[in-house]
Amino acid sequence: MPSPSKPSMANWANHREALMANPPIHTELQVTFTNKSIVKATNHSPEPRVLHLSNLDLLSGRFPITYFYFYRRPTANSSAAIIDALKTSLAETLTHYYPFAGTILQNLTTNEPEILCDNSGALVVEAEANLRLNAFNFYDLDELLRGKLVTVNPDFALQIQITSYACGGVSITFTFDHALGDASAFGKFLLAWSEIARGKPISTIPDHRRNILPRSPPIYHPDLDDTMVKCTMEEIKNIPTLKKLIKRLYYVDRTSIDNLQKLASSSGVKRTKIEAFSAYVWKIMVSAMETEHSRCKMGWLIDGRSRLGGDWNYMSDYIGNVLSVAFGEASIEELKRNSISEIADVVHSAISKATNKAHFLDLIDWIECHRPGLMLSRIVLGLGGPGLVVSSGRKFPVAELDFGFGSPVLGTVGSTIERIGVSYLNQRPSAKGDGSWTVSAILEPELAAALELDSVFQPMTATLLQL
Repeated sequence: MPSPSKPSMANWANHREALMANPPIHTELQVTFTNKSIVKATNHSPEPRVLHLSNLDLLSGRFPITYFYFYRRPTANSSAAIIDALKTSLAETLTHYYPFAGTILQNLTTNEPEILCDNSGALVVEAEANLRLNAFNFYDLDELLRGKLVTVNPDFALQIQITSYACGGVSITFTFDHALGDASAFGKFLLAWSEIARGKPISTIPDHRRNILPRSPPIYHPDLDDTMVKCTMEEIKNIPTLKKLIKRLYYVDRTSIDNLQKLASSSGVKRTKIEAFSAYVWKIMVSAMETEHSRCKMGWLIDGRSRLGGDWNYMSDYIGNVLSVAFGEASIEELKRNSISEIADVVHSAISKATNKAHFLDLIDWIECHRPGLMLSRIVLGLGGPGLVVSSGRKFPVAELDFGFGSPVLGTVGSTIERIGVSYLNQRPSAKGDGSWTVSAILEPELAAALELDSVFQPMTATLLQL
């Protein structure tokens, strides 16, 4: 695995030209929208209740989160029958996940968002695409996201788009308002929907209490003042970006992951796969950075459910946001000089500081002391210098998401956000179930080019998906 050299923009252009050589006959995805409908919960209390957001919900920034799932042509059912069945099972699922059919409003007194559980419903959009799935450009997520496979309507907390393809294949995209929850919450919702669609009992009874409370009096470690910041929706919408980031989808095979883990564990201490992956990316990242920077940050999304839930993990079924971001920082000189194993030690140390109950209690209390309003880490808001955030979704349902017409060939996460202050890598297990990964990326073009110079990050193709 050679050490990457810094790519020039000419190399980047040549790389893209080679990658896009010999395109299929149909190169441009065209989508025709055929129907819109609103699906409401089958059973709903006539009295709407207001769900107040927890302190950790206020870290979400109200970003829309989108998940993509692609399916081969169903052997039995027509597209119309599939759509009808999906709507029927969605209505039943919303009975269990009633906040997802609600309306998110700004409370004029507290100046904070809240969920009105009024069963206003989820928006379902139906569409038809001109391409076969095997002629699809899975690599360029910008192409997919620009008003084609993702519907974003601010009036709905949950939006679904069901798209049929020329080959009979189907994609389903789910877009959630981040105030509803985090990846753990959304994964449980999607899994419950797929279980209901197959006539099975749901495996998780959701907990909607939003009962994450601060201590009295609230106290926190002063370091949080350096890493967190209070912000407004206007500041979030106008995050400063020095360069236009691009959105890409990659495949990482199991052999590469295992090799990286061996490299990261060469000092005799076994590192996790995500620690090894992070160390590898961090080292490549500095090779693609501008020379005026002397230091670089990396962040990791941490789920606090098992940390706050104690030995019994009573929060395992909690629906809402229970996330923090752990950050590590190192000099560019150090990252260039050190081995993958040495960088993995830095990664492990940084993650360990946030994977404990004390960190989450401090974070909850910091937010309490700065309410009302929204909060974000400084680096996500673009205030912390160059950085990249890694999200591990190893427990997120992918192959399991069978709605009654087969398992997907691909399941991943995407983003419709145009302005963001930091690069992102979102890892998900491959639908193959063989230990390989899909990685959805939001990156500077130079970093994308550097990652693609090695064999670890393979641009996603229909061939890799065996279409």
